[in-house]
Amino acid sequence: MNGALRRVLPALMFLLLAACGGPAGREAFQLTDITGAEFGRGFQLTDHTGKPRTLEDFKGKVVVIFFGYTFCPDVCPTTMGELSLVMKELGKDASRVQVLFVTVDPERDTPELLSRYVPAFDPSFLGLYGDAEATARTAKEYKIFYQKQPMKDGGYTVDHSAGTYIYDTAGRLRLFAAYGQGGEKTLHDIRVLLK
Repeated sequence: MNGALRRVLPALMFLLLAACGGPAGREAFQLTDITGAEFGRGFQLTDHTGKPRTLEDFKGKVVVIFFGYTFCPDVCPTTMGELSLVMKELGKDASRVQVLFVTVDPERDTPELLSRYVPAFDPSFLGLYGDAEATARTAKEYKIFYQKQPMKDGGYTVDHSAGTYIYDTAGRLRLFAAYGQGGEKTLHDIRVLLK
């Protein structure tokens, strides 16, 4: 390779990558990029209105999935509150985002309870549930841990994974938000996915 070509080749490679939307042509995510993950490929659950739902129902939208339960004292309402603020900040673009709350406590989280709890954060949010088998299958697909913890009064709490998954508009799993990362990073990355 002659000297002139050796000097020009790196510049040509940079321009090609930028034109293809490679690293130089794409704004970086602030959350954990899990593009290409071999899990989280979908679910078959029912929403709080009684309608059967799959991930395919929401193609064309950025989909945000959080696993929790309505009796959760802190993590779940905090996360749902942050997602509500994200939707407000998105303005008209919020119509291009679907937030899904998947219960890990189907025994107590009835459709009626989900229909009061989930939309209280934002009217567009959907609560999803399944029977014990569907819940276990979905949790396994998303690598979600959940386990009942008995209380002295005879009730129980549920220990569970506290992360959020985010899909792009083509239905591909792209991002993971660990609990406590805050709504600003989620807002930033959803805007990137909506571009």
